Amino acid sequence: MLTKLFKSSKTSFQIFNALYLSFLLGGAFYALKTFHDYMDIYEKAILFGSVGFFSWLGWNWNHFKKMFILVVAVSLFAIQLYDGALANNEHIFLLKYLISSQSAIMWMHVFFALALLLYWLGLLTKNNLVDDIASSFTSLAVLFGFIGLLVRWYESYLIGLDIGHIPISNLYEVFILFCLITSLLYLFYEERFNTKKLGAFVLIVINAAVGFILWYTFDRHADGVQPLVPALQSYWMKIHVPANFIGYGAFSLAAMVSVAYILAGKKILTSYLPKLAVLDDLIYKSIAIGFIFFTIATILGAIWAGEAWGGYWSWDPKETWALIVWLNYAAWLHYRIVKGLRGPVLAWWALIGLVVTTFAFLGVNMFLSGLHSYGQL
Repeated sequence: MLTKLFKSSKTSFQIFNALYLSFLLGGAFYALKTFHDYMDIYEKAILFGSVGFFSWLGWNWNHFKKMFILVVAVSLFAIQLYDGALANNEHIFLLKYLISSQSAIMWMHVFFALALLLYWLGLLTKNNLVDDIASSFTSLAVLFGFIGLLVRWYESYLIGLDIGHIPISNLYEVFILFCLITSLLYLFYEERFNTKKLGAFVLIVINAAVGFILWYTFDRHADGVQPLVPALQSYWMKIHVPANFIGYGAFSLAAMVSVAYILAGKKILTSYLPKLAVLDDLIYKSIAIGFIFFTIATILGAIWAGEAWGGYWSWDPKETWALIVWLNYAAWLHYRIVKGLRGPVLAWWALIGLVVTTFAFLGVNMFLSGLHSYGQL
């Protein structure tokens, strides 16, 4: 429904292009003009690189472009409502219940949960309208999630100029980022390959992350903005973490599509799901994309470690398990591309790979200690 709402004529397409570029370039030039004295050459390179990346993404994916416009417009409106006073999130109705960071993120949770229920209803009833509604709710969840992160970024500076930072620095924030990146990857494939039936599987792992966020919020009260520890006060964080979570999101997507592949291979839900060849191709593409970004993130992490701790590699538990994850997916791609392996073996391998990746991402923080101990539960 939301996707269909965005279907437009050539004129409206050009209008959206103009708006998209205006927001993108205007935001970049505003940031450069306002924070020029606080940015070094690396941060300026990250800024211009981001403009190039998002320009390319918007050009190739129209739905993302329209979501981006809405995210920026609503976030700027929320910032205007704050008017420089954090206390306004308790007094202004729209902030308190809709578009402050905490409210927007809670709406993200609601829409992800509804999307999961509707995807399964659409799958089991073979109802395309329900599938469309589920897809729309997923888009709305992404919309509110990104609004929540952008507004949280602004709120962190209202707390204190020395506290403000990009909201990708702790488990609470990166789990939100994981939900959003995994959803975007899925929505891209859903649109390109018409695979709405797979939403019932992909939204399971996203809602598992939502469950963790809720537990982390209400049990550990870890949703507050905290100052960055010294190791995280680096421009490398701004590119290492997003690259890492594109990898994690792609690996998770591949694992959940693998569940569908395994079920279809056992003649379970076969008539409801895409053909095995389509599922196999989606698994391969997801792991290939994840591997590229995870490799980039690992290299960036090593450079960051060299600056922060004086050595590129120290066999810290987080680094060691990152290497295990990388070797696992390198072997997976080797057997698929070079050896020509296909079928259930690779699907099971991708699913088990998610277990390994989850331990590297979360288990290390829970059970092991090291230089990355700032990410402990």
